[in-house]
Amino acid sequence: MSETVFFTGGAGFIGMHVVPMLLEKGYKVRIYDNMFRGDRDRVAELVAGGNVELIDHDVRYGGAVLAAMKGCTKVIHAAALSINKSQADPDESMDVNLIGSQNVFSAAAELGIDRVVFCSTASVYGDPEKLPMHEDDRLNPLTPYCISKRASEDLLDFYHRRAGLSWIALRFFNVYGPGQKTEAYYTSVINHFVKRIHNGEPPVIDGRGEQSMDFIHVHDIARAIVLALESEKDNVPINVGTGIDTSIADLAKILIEASGADVEPIFNPRDVLVSRRAADITRAREVIGFEPTISVRDGMTDLIKTAEIG
Repeated sequence: MSETVFFTGGAGFIGMHVVPMLLEKGYKVRIYDNMFRGDRDRVAELVAGGNVELIDHDVRYGGAVLAAMKGCTKVIHAAALSINKSQADPDESMDVNLIGSQNVFSAAAELGIDRVVFCSTASVYGDPEKLPMHEDDRLNPLTPYCISKRASEDLLDFYHRRAGLSWIALRFFNVYGPGQKTEAYYTSVINHFVKRIHNGEPPVIDGRGEQSMDFIHVHDIARAIVLALESEKDNVPINVGTGIDTSIADLAKILIEASGADVEPIFNPRDVLVSRRAADITRAREVIGFEPTISVRDGMTDLIKTAEIG
């Protein structure tokens, strides 16, 4: 009998890259998603292919979560409201992101689930005090989304102490890739650049473009989730990034070169709070055996050529 993975938010952007990997490894997948942002057509294809089922429900309903999780052996918890939504509606954000986590983790503990992989975020660090950012650095989450992610990590540790729950929290850095919604928070700058370049217009950069992100391709994120699901080591948060910070100015150059456009970036001179991000991925290597495989240049080049974003 193959194992069944319970996957909250599994119909979303990241989930649609993870599920095929799980199927390749012989797992069955039970997607639990309210389909507010889920890809119904793609999920229908997966369900038709066998070994995938969809439960159209909400993580805020603990009884429904517990009932749906029965018969599963592993859990991936990705369901959450976005960072933008959390600032616009803190009440709903905490309801979904924190109460939802409580419902998932308590059910997993009650049912004796082998492993919970939680999709957390590098935003739990806030503005980093140093680079690269390490898992033991001070946490300073600044929005309801980030606060709920940090609290969810603490909940995992509570259920480990209380019931022996085995968990890994993956702190994703700046995820991008094919199939991502254009309103996604961390891809807004990519979308802006891509749209202007496609229109023959130069990308506009505030300040000198020194602010940077650690862009990690969704294929590598999906690989990290599967590795964490099967890792012998557990009960730690893990950064998932490339370890390289790419400045906004460099990002613009990469996208322009990939498109073959004859434009130069325009710099909008104004004071900009320069924030930089780069992950220390030592723990990812040591605990789950993760190495990023897609460089920012290759990933962004593929993205602009396939024109699947923007």
